[in-house]
Amino acid sequence: MPSTRRALLAAMPAALAAPAIRAQEGFPNRPVTLIAGGTAGGPTDVITRLVAEGMARHLGQPVVVENVAGTVFSAGRARQARADGYTILNTNVGFAASATLYRQLPYSVTESFAPLGLASKAAMMLVSRPGFPAENVAEYAAVMRREGDKLNLAHSGIGSSSQLCAMLLQQSVGAQATAVAYRGSAPITTELMAGRVDIFCDQVTNTLPFIQRNSFPAYAVTSEARVPGIERLPTMTEAGMPGATMTTWHGLFAQAEVPEPIQERLSEALRAALREARLLSRFADLITAPATQQEATREFHRRFHAEEVARWRRVVETAGVYAN
Repeated sequence: MPSTRRALLAAMPAALAAPAIRAQEGFPNRPVTLIAGGTAGGPTDVITRLVAEGMARHLGQPVVVENVAGTVFSAGRARQARADGYTILNTNVGFAASATLYRQLPYSVTESFAPLGLASKAAMMLVSRPGFPAENVAEYAAVMRREGDKLNLAHSGIGSSSQLCAMLLQQSVGAQATAVAYRGSAPITTELMAGRVDIFCDQVTNTLPFIQRNSFPAYAVTSEARVPGIERLPTMTEAGMPGATMTTWHGLFAQAEVPEPIQERLSEALRAALREARLLSRFADLITAPATQQEATREFHRRFHAEEVARWRRVVETAGVYAN
């Protein structure tokens, strides 16, 4: 083989790799799209926009929020984008549960996405209609066991945090209520105050304003520790139901094929955003805990995501409730 041809062939891998390397080194050189797995104005949207603002300042490029309602639809949109780091996803606990809730998905929850870091965690709150015959969690559970499917247990749809909390609650109590699905928390709170829904488990961000106005009773929070500002409410563990402990978290994901240097650049920007005083103040207003700097790393998020997928697989399979 002539020496010139050999030299050209030897140089080809480096030549092909050079544009990719330059793209990684210059990332980002245009706006990044951050998909919010929720409708405008909801908790996921608000958290996504706060994180996007902070990340933009550290990436040196705009981070544009795109709302795609529904865990499966938002993940599908992110999966279909080019795997170059310019389209990433902010999703929640329902994403981990969807690996089992949906027996057919156009992607793999565990293999198609790369965790970039957690962004936040929030507690759920156990509430009931006014006049519900219980003053604490033990009495609440006793009514559930006694009344069973005569009780209407509301949730915000398959895969929502409230549906997952409802599964945990029923399994911890050992009783099945009649599940009633709504499109979001707002109509549920209306029905709850009117007495047409009996029990509900929703994110503290949504329920706290109603609790402060004494619109309906609250019994406990699902977090591992009591929630600042409503310390009077015990945790589910303190109330004797450790199996009903959960958080509704938000975390960022890229496609699994995105080069690792770009993944790490995005993860660094997330951690930088989570150090900003403005973001921390707004998270406090939302009764949402920002992820720690360790929780916002790729390594921690990978382990956490795997644990959450495994945990919710057990819960969903025990409940026998699937989306398809």
